[in-house]
Amino acid sequence: QVQFVESGGGLVQPGGSLRLSCAASGSIASINSMYWYRQAVGKQRELVAGVTSSGFTNYATSVKGRFTASRDNAKNTMYLAMNSLKPEDTAVYYCKSAASQWGQGTQVTVSS
Repeated sequence: QVQFVESGGGLVQPGGSLRLSCAASGSIASINSMYWYRQAVGKQRELVAGVTSSGFTNYATSVKGRFTASRDNAKNTMYLAMNSLKPEDTAVYYCKSAASQWGQGTQVTVSS
């Protein structure tokens, strides 16, 4: 099974931007849908965005217009570009396919 490692998180001020990466252990070309999730302290994990092999994307209402999910099958990597970040975006972010296990995630903290 292809597994994923997330990176790119950090501390950013409100209104700032980050780009998360999700590197796969193998080819993602045959994986139809890949997803970004996040989990804030004391809250349930929530689906943030999904991207299909053809590039179709969908987003949670809370991030629509601010986040952009994409994938590069040649590099076996998925991305999440996050703009206009808000304190409520603070969470650990995970990437996943339907068959993969949960990884360690990458921490995003939005604070002044």
